Amino acid sequence: MTAALIFEQIINGLQFGLTLFLMAAGLTLVFGVMGLINLAHGSLYMVGAFCCAWVTQQTGSFWLGLGGGVIGAAAAGALIEALVIRRLYDRDHLDQVLATFALILIFSEGTRMVFGSMPLYLNIPNALTGTVALPGVEAYPLYRLFIILAAIAVALLLYALISKTRLGMRIRAGESDREMIAALGVDIKTLYTIVFALGAAIAGLSGALVGALRSVQVGMGEPVLILAFVVIVIGGIGSIKGALIGSILIGLVDTLGRIFLPVILKFFMENSSANSVGAALSSMLIYLMMAGILAVKPKGLFNASN
Repeated sequence: MTAALIFEQIINGLQFGLTLFLMAAGLTLVFGVMGLINLAHGSLYMVGAFCCAWVTQQTGSFWLGLGGGVIGAAAAGALIEALVIRRLYDRDHLDQVLATFALILIFSEGTRMVFGSMPLYLNIPNALTGTVALPGVEAYPLYRLFIILAAIAVALLLYALISKTRLGMRIRAGESDREMIAALGVDIKTLYTIVFALGAAIAGLSGALVGALRSVQVGMGEPVLILAFVVIVIGGIGSIKGALIGSILIGLVDTLGRIFLPVILKFFMENSSANSVGAALSSMLIYLMMAGILAVKPKGLFNASN
């Protein structure tokens, strides 16, 4: 295995991790501010992908589709927050889990009714086709590099929003003491709607970006949702920095594990056995890493204030 191939897989792991961050950032933001377990977050990821695919088909522009995916997911998030989620803040977590699980079913069947059961496909825009030379890699797909840069840009914008703006100050205050900021005159309902729509928009962006790499289909958000929960548990519930670090860790461990474990096991067993056992073990690595981190830091790597 050449050094160039290894470096390329590291970049692939970084891309996967940063894409996962877009999903996990909105989830941890909503949970940190509202204390809400939102199983329907993966459905908002799916809504972003389908809106992007539909707008792209109608207009012929991937960039308009990308904007449509973000706006569509944000609008769907604001709508379900006003109609459903708002009634769950004072309920226990079991009620939240059951209600948001019901939203998964509603979104899945509603999407199937509107778009049908067949997958939709997005083409990578012409400006982002082809490859680019990177240090150690002669040809890396330009679109994957774009996803990395887009996720980094979102991380920086989130940091600026949370730490440098008045809205961010209210969000941080809402994490600490929602009753106090309500008593100070902050419209807590509007704040929660904005936060929920923001988290939905970021998830929609993630779905729209990934839609050009994979097929856009009903149920595409659930597998990613599981990984997003692993991310926020590792990084620390409510921590954007933790979501970023946790996502990168998972992306690298998962990608490199799938590449290197079968190669290592071939020194001890036959090739066919090494491939099958390596594939099985590599799928467990991120959960073993989560268990190891929680054994040392039960609340995750970072506090919600970080």
